[in-house]
Amino acid sequence: MTFAVVVFPGSNSDRDAAEAARVLGERARLVWHKDTELGEADAVILPGGFAHGDYLRTGAIARFSPIMGAVADFAERGGPVLGICNGFQVLLEAGLLPGAMVRNRDIKFRCEFVPVRVDQVDTPFTSACAPGQVLHLPIAHGEGNYYAPPDVVESLEANRQVIFRYTDRSGAMTEGSNPNGSVHAIAGICNAARNVVGLMPHPERACEAPLGSDDGRIVLASAAEAIRDGRFRARPAAAASR
Repeated sequence: MTFAVVVFPGSNSDRDAAEAARVLGERARLVWHKDTELGEADAVILPGGFAHGDYLRTGAIARFSPIMGAVADFAERGGPVLGICNGFQVLLEAGLLPGAMVRNRDIKFRCEFVPVRVDQVDTPFTSACAPGQVLHLPIAHGEGNYYAPPDVVESLEANRQVIFRYTDRSGAMTEGSNPNGSVHAIAGICNAARNVVGLMPHPERACEAPLGSDDGRIVLASAAEAIRDGRFRARPAAAASR
């Protein structure tokens, strides 16, 4: 299968994401943000970095890149889309996921490994996980503090759209285990259709043990498995309007 990795000016994890796919034995294609088609893609990754320098707000300019029309269409047809860190911020700005990112609670850039609990396993990027599984993943962000109005957060919780949470190593939510102040310790969410997922931690930087953890492998491996067995696959364009 093929992961299409979108490259914006300022992306710095695009090649990490492509290499992570290759580590799993899958193909990866880098797609420039000015392109208007994804080509033959089974899944799409919006990588981390500082798209367009994160001017105005994180992801605010990237949402207008020509490729985002193709990403939105792919998502609408049920295709698996993963936004990692800055890619998550782009998905929020583009309206493909609800909410917003604000500055970290301590106003500091946080770069460290943190425990991340998998709360839902019925998305293409968590289907190979066990409920409650705790992954050891790195974060690297200054604006990773997820915020949404109370009614939106209530809806996310009710619809099981909170996919990842910051916890301690045992999987318990504590004040000290939340690195950025995100509401409800949210580290990642999905859309209502469950095929679009955004998370602030970097699974692509934790796909091989020498990097400090290989727990991130399961995120991309989940997608490969879910696509191959037909659980999550983009419908043909002609079928999308039926």
